[in-house]
Amino acid sequence: MAFTEFRPLDEKSLIEYIKATPSLSSKLGDKSDDLTIKEVGDGNLNFVYIVIGASGSFVIKQALSYIRCIGESWPLTKERAYFEALALKEHGQLCPDHVPEVYHFDRTMSLIGMRYLEPPHIILRKGLIAGVEYPLLSEHMSEYMAKTLFCTSLLYRTTTVHKRAGTLSRLSFSDPYKVSQYNHWTSPYLDRDAEAVREDNTLKLEIAELKSKFSERTQALVHGDLHTSSVMVTLDSTQVIDPEFAFYGPMGFDIGAYVGNLILAFFAQEGHADEGNDRMAYKEWILRTIEETWTLFYKKFTALWHQHKDGSGEAYLPEIYNKPELQKLVQEKYMEDLFHDTLGFGAAKMIRRIVGVAHVEDFESIKDDVKRAACERRALEVAKMLLKERRNFRDISGVVSAIRKV
Repeated sequence: MAFTEFRPLDEKSLIEYIKATPSLSSKLGDKSDDLTIKEVGDGNLNFVYIVIGASGSFVIKQALSYIRCIGESWPLTKERAYFEALALKEHGQLCPDHVPEVYHFDRTMSLIGMRYLEPPHIILRKGLIAGVEYPLLSEHMSEYMAKTLFCTSLLYRTTTVHKRAGTLSRLSFSDPYKVSQYNHWTSPYLDRDAEAVREDNTLKLEIAELKSKFSERTQALVHGDLHTSSVMVTLDSTQVIDPEFAFYGPMGFDIGAYVGNLILAFFAQEGHADEGNDRMAYKEWILRTIEETWTLFYKKFTALWHQHKDGSGEAYLPEIYNKPELQKLVQEKYMEDLFHDTLGFGAAKMIRRIVGVAHVEDFESIKDDVKRAACERRALEVAKMLLKERRNFRDISGVVSAIRKV
């Protein structure tokens, strides 16, 4: 049977599809009779099938044209799958250790076949909720961000490919700051807090600036949704998945999303503490991870810069930036701006995850409403402070100290 037009696959039609697709059937040793197929798309945007055969396995991800939890009233473009496949391939070439391999892409069906990250890989967010320490996480994530962001920017490249606008800009930069039918929060406990966000003029000025950067700045090929559910981990493996909202945008949008989600995980810990484990040591580990992630990223990114300073990058032409002290000034300014972008975008992500449309399991899994609201309120305070005062921070240790004080 030919799949000449888009249709959502179920298990039966998926088997037909695999049989008709050599790049997939060959991964299973061309045997499709004893397949185990499991739909695991707990997300809202896609069908995700794990396919396991006697001699191989893969994941099939098919993009839908609407958000699953809201239905067809909130349409999305199925072209996400195309951008996701492009980003996985591009980022995979730059950082193969931390991006799963793509085996197959079908634009008509909005479908990607890729490496199955077998157990014990779990979603990082779930590991953070369970209180698991990952010794290589900062090393791996800083490597992924440094390589993918540097090598898709003008520091490394000549002319850059143009971006498409991010689909989700409304969620981060608009909805939390106005009354919207999709916003929700831990009510009634956070009613005043949500209202305070909507009435905070300084916050609105800052968010407008970030929205404009997000929409107008084509700095690098960013993942576009780099939170802790877009990372799968074991104690020695870190894999970044789901770049379906990849676009050319500000680097700080990725680093901020990741760091912002680690800060949310930090504030959720008290809600997961019990008699056996007060989570204090784990909270310290998260703060160390935040600090190490930025510190290592800075080190790796500037090392790539130094390594390629005479390459084809067109951001700072050597005949203009021809003195070592000028090159040093330029780099310091670039990294300082990137740091402040990271804090700003991270804060915007945190706010939307507390009083906006889509929330995080870190908080949602805290059963006691009062306890959850207390955790969320502290996170919201830090987010608002970071958004308004980000330019006053000189380094990541200052940020960690500020988080500790709350």
